Amino acid sequence: MRLRGRGVLSAVSSLLLCGLLAGVVLAAATFPALAVSGLAAKTGADHFERLPTTFDVLPAPQISYIYASDGQTLLAMMYDENRRDVPITDVAPVMAQAIVAAEDTRFYQHHGVDAKGVARAFVNNQNGGDQQGASTLTMQYVRQVSAYTARTPREVVEATDKTPARKVREMKLAVALEKKLSKEQILERYLNISSYGHGAYGIFAASHVYFNKDPKDLTLPEAALIAGLVKAPTTNDPATADGLPRALERQKYVLDQMVTMGHITRQQADEAAATELTIVGRRTPEGCEAVQRPDLGAGFMCDYLRRWWLEQPAFGADAYERQNKLRSGGYTIVSSMSVQAQAAAFKYAQNQPGAGSSVKIGDADAVMLAAVEPGTGRVQALATNRNFSNDQTRNGPSTNPAKKGQKGNYPNTTVPLITGGSEIAGYQAGSSFKVFSAVAALEAGLPLSHTENVQKQFVSDYPVDPGSPTACNGAHYCPKNSGDQAGDFNMWQSFGMSLNTYFVPLQQKVGAEKVVDVAQRLGIRFRSSHDAELAADAHQWGAFTLGVSDTTPLDLANAYATLAADGKFCAPTPIVEIRDYTGNTIDAGSPQCKQVVDPDVARAAVDMARCPVGDQSAFNACPAGGTAAGVRGQVDRPVAGKTGTTDSEKSATFVVMAKQLAVAGIVTDPDNPQTDKTMSHPVINNAVAYTLKGALAGVPAVNFTAPSHARAFGG
Repeated sequence: MRLRGRGVLSAVSSLLLCGLLAGVVLAAATFPALAVSGLAAKTGADHFERLPTTFDVLPAPQISYIYASDGQTLLAMMYDENRRDVPITDVAPVMAQAIVAAEDTRFYQHHGVDAKGVARAFVNNQNGGDQQGASTLTMQYVRQVSAYTARTPREVVEATDKTPARKVREMKLAVALEKKLSKEQILERYLNISSYGHGAYGIFAASHVYFNKDPKDLTLPEAALIAGLVKAPTTNDPATADGLPRALERQKYVLDQMVTMGHITRQQADEAAATELTIVGRRTPEGCEAVQRPDLGAGFMCDYLRRWWLEQPAFGADAYERQNKLRSGGYTIVSSMSVQAQAAAFKYAQNQPGAGSSVKIGDADAVMLAAVEPGTGRVQALATNRNFSNDQTRNGPSTNPAKKGQKGNYPNTTVPLITGGSEIAGYQAGSSFKVFSAVAALEAGLPLSHTENVQKQFVSDYPVDPGSPTACNGAHYCPKNSGDQAGDFNMWQSFGMSLNTYFVPLQQKVGAEKVVDVAQRLGIRFRSSHDAELAADAHQWGAFTLGVSDTTPLDLANAYATLAADGKFCAPTPIVEIRDYTGNTIDAGSPQCKQVVDPDVARAAVDMARCPVGDQSAFNACPAGGTAAGVRGQVDRPVAGKTGTTDSEKSATFVVMAKQLAVAGIVTDPDNPQTDKTMSHPVINNAVAYTLKGALAGVPAVNFTAPSHARAFGG
């Protein structure tokens, strides 16, 4: 806020006061023992001495950079102001000369306040010339710092309003600052804090926005142009048709000043002024909608990181404060996203080789993939056949009858389809949940060789709505197998063939509440209120083992990754390393892990899970013909996993893991998970298998550790 319409008398009195105090300041700075005569001078000096000499210098907002796990591949930039401070040694000397020539030719002669400049401005303003403020470069820096560190609206006004009080305060602080900092230090800070227009704050951003180069590489004509922008960065914006002529005129002024100061010759100035510059004028992309690697589909990974950040107490008391930190803290963030894994996931989310049909961007059906590293929880890939974009103008109508007339989430969305959130509770993952019953049974002392008399239909003790198609004998939950299997089957066989009437009685034997507890320990979250209510009193949740609760590809991948890590659960994280503005490492992104399942139990579950995917258990106990028997040959390394299908095949799920990576995928209509369409298992099976293969290409295969003989066979 700036006050306007001040009278001539006010303006003159302001300059008189500033002139008087400037003389006092200059005398005090240059000749500390000099006696200043006159009552006015004494009164002014007394008032001046009472002003503060220190002020907070908080870092101006800095851009945060997000990189892939290699620390080199730039993914995204987050900022409120596009600024990255650089040392003056990384700025071309001609740039430093140009900014002094443009803003304060006596910078190296004065001590923070230029008495000659004040007098010159006073005479000029009295004689009706262009209004001059006589602010030195140091005073300008003080003003900008004061504005950035203001904590209340009143402090903002005091820092920016055109009043004698503000001017006097700037003078006092400028003099004090020059006693603490060298001229080079002040100049460095000024170059970094100033606005240069077109969304560029600081010399690093200005160099890149206008010329796409680092400030150390600026040439004389480029430096003179940029230096001339500080006076009126919006009006003189050279990236606009109206601003370019003004910017070039100002450039000539800067070059003339540099000649006067002896930095360059007249010939150099003329040649620089005649040089035709190529103005890039490209604003620095900001946020997850402007990722630097759209070819990797990295927007969803970027958004997952952003949402994770907003939940971390280390970055502030609430989401608002945490977001401000992300967008102004100057962090260097090395994400967990593997370029190799993400490239594979994005490729196969778009096109599934050998699937017979492909789900493309623009289809209501979504292929959603997540990859997690066992033992760290680092999320290496998130991909789906969607564009991460808030522009829904090209989107088709929602397929959800309850959202008739609304736009759907295809082809563009920012909704966290893969990771879940307030907008997405998840999707039913079918028989992939059977692994939780197996773990609960193993914890209860039942070995992998434990047999159940599998029936075509099992009449359970669990209650169910009598009108349900799964009801029989009144209100009993009575699941069936997808085939006609019957007889005695053990855990290896039943998991490989996905026998419902083995795992429902197994869950009934160990207790549904124990199975739900295993799922939660492995990282399954119940986001819907319905699921949360059932989980809170799970003893009668008969269908849980068949995957009727909502989950996400990320939760599912991490649950299986926990087993691959011998039962060590690690909270999913998008972070490898975070360094703050000063280069110090912040611990907030470190893996948060704990042992949640006995290692031998986890190894037994993995040994069992080798059966569905065409691998062989350590005890040669897997039957032929698993539900995804071709995967071992596709991936060409030891693997374990499980398929999952919901009633009427409204969704299809597949999880596959090697020792080094777990990948989970779900194909369904995320707008309407209760779709009447039938989802294709080959689509998701191939997408997941080939993602794992591509992600681990060149990585040596590691075999799973066999469980103990007792865990496998009892005794």
